[in-house]
Amino acid sequence: MTISSPDTERLQTEAIAIEHELSKVIVGYPDILRGVLITLLAGGHALLEGAPGLGKTLLVRTLADVLDLTYSRIQCTPDLMPSDILGTNVLMASDTGERRFEFQPGPVFANLILVDEVNRAAPKTQSAMLEAMQERTVTVGTRGYPLPRPFFVIATQNPIEMTGTYPLPEAQLDRFLFKLKVEFPSAHNLTEILTRTTTSWEPTVEHVSDGESLIATQRLARDLLIASHVMDYAARLVMATHPRLPNSPEAVRQYVRYGASPRAAQGLVLAAKMNAFLSGRLNVSFDDVRSVAPAALRHRIILNVEAEVAGTEPDAIVDTVLRHVPEEPRG
Repeated sequence: MTISSPDTERLQTEAIAIEHELSKVIVGYPDILRGVLITLLAGGHALLEGAPGLGKTLLVRTLADVLDLTYSRIQCTPDLMPSDILGTNVLMASDTGERRFEFQPGPVFANLILVDEVNRAAPKTQSAMLEAMQERTVTVGTRGYPLPRPFFVIATQNPIEMTGTYPLPEAQLDRFLFKLKVEFPSAHNLTEILTRTTTSWEPTVEHVSDGESLIATQRLARDLLIASHVMDYAARLVMATHPRLPNSPEAVRQYVRYGASPRAAQGLVLAAKMNAFLSGRLNVSFDDVRSVAPAALRHRIILNVEAEVAGTEPDAIVDTVLRHVPEEPRG
């Protein structure tokens, strides 16, 4: 499929329609909808940080309806075991009395997965889930089982309540393409949410795409055009998050312990491509890179103790980097 084929135009129209259908149900979060859709179309996974009751479950369920895909929800608790999400071998008896083990798939065997309060699961369960996200396969005993395609995970965590939680290690956070912050809605949007949820009115969404088209769009993401100077700009943004490099800004050298990884640079470019795609374009601009940089980098910048004392957040570092790095390299 060439980048200018009729199929490309169809996939682009379908992708924009998905965003429109989601907006029929989810009120007041256009940036979150765009971020989730970019993550999905780029073949990544999203981490949503926000208080309970902000519609994260409704978002994933609506996305499954729009795409006509299977959906499951995993509620994380400290006693959740890896087998509870991956599945297990169960001893079964046949009509002839023969006994043998059969694999019973867990809830991870769906197209769209909501992992609610992922930081409440024990580290070994977190690792099992994140390995499934990365490898798209599950290993039980000595046998591997492929997960369905497409496979997309939205994990959530509560930024306020820390009792009984196990924060995700930095290496596991790096597996998420985006970290999206779900803020409390405005008064206007809260009124609209109440209007929609405390009456008998129920929004209806249409199936505007399917798994096959989604996979085709994910492949297309890697074929979108990005000029060498825009690619270089994305690379220099990531390099500027490293405190030991000479061109990093003063705030990075003062507050950052570790900068973003090469996987962050890959995610930044792929996300910028999909942002251009959803904007009706087939080439990536500097603005596309800047638009997706906070969500792609905020969870991959590790701050030091001095930053914690000063109250500096990763978003402030990303903003500093965006202002510090020019579009064209300095001579």
